[in-house]
Amino acid sequence: MQYDVHLDTVHLPFVPPDVKDKVLTGSGASDMKGGVAAAVESMRALYDSGCFKSGVIMLTAHDHHEAPWGDGRQVDKLIEMGFVGDGVLLPEYHCDSIPVVGRGIAVMQITIRREGDPIHEVLRPEGQPHVILAACELIRRLEQLGAELAATVDPLAGSGSVFIGKIDSGEIFNQAPTECHIHGTRRWLPEESPEAIVQQYDALLAEVAAATGTRIESQLDTRMNAFRMDQQNLLITAFESAHESITGKTLPFGAKPFVDDGNTYVTRGGIPAITHGPGATGAHTMDERVSVDELVRVAHTYALTALNFCGC
Repeated sequence: MQYDVHLDTVHLPFVPPDVKDKVLTGSGASDMKGGVAAAVESMRALYDSGCFKSGVIMLTAHDHHEAPWGDGRQVDKLIEMGFVGDGVLLPEYHCDSIPVVGRGIAVMQITIRREGDPIHEVLRPEGQPHVILAACELIRRLEQLGAELAATVDPLAGSGSVFIGKIDSGEIFNQAPTECHIHGTRRWLPEESPEAIVQQYDALLAEVAAATGTRIESQLDTRMNAFRMDQQNLLITAFESAHESITGKTLPFGAKPFVDDGNTYVTRGGIPAITHGPGATGAHTMDERVSVDELVRVAHTYALTALNFCGC
């Protein structure tokens, strides 16, 4: 049984840790140092109790998780070197379903350029390419692609998508800039090929560059692939039994709304992986918080899942 946790956090101003009224706050509390603590406590409790009689529990902790800075290299290396279990639990902040399917993600970082120097708008030569208008055309085409993707819907995972989250260009309001930058994501379903997605993306950018007289450079980083798991595998049945024993509730099958290292364990390592952690809030913000009671519940659930999975 492998517990896999990541140690890096998103690049936001540091918020010191605190516990008040049985709520843990601070940078990484929900994503995912609370989950790390619950996984470690699960191992400690099993060791102290002496009830773990067969099998092995392994804790893997790494960074290079959080995009766009992390590229997953440490998890890739763990799989390559064989430091993996027969099933993986990841204590990310998802707890309302058993995620048996999930979309893949690629981070889009696009730069649109024109020849020449920045110039005052009234001195701009006629016909000079306009990088901001080229960006508008590219965004329009990406939105059109997103609408086409929405026509194919998976019952659990939904549809593929295109999202633009940031655009920046220029220095002042009346200067024609030479560059424009677009940042966003492209998500896809398990039945889609990452290679085909890259080809589609490159062709779209080439068409817009030709139509606008600009040069478009981009890196589409397909770092985590889409996945689908067998709903009857041993890890799922062990987890289902443990969760119901601890909470009295049966979780439905569902989709993972985000991507995490579980995607890589399933698609690259061929290992079943369940993302389940505390009901925490505020991930990727400066207001992360998680209740201590939720951390205790996750520790109990992990311990009993490990006992079930390893046949103790």
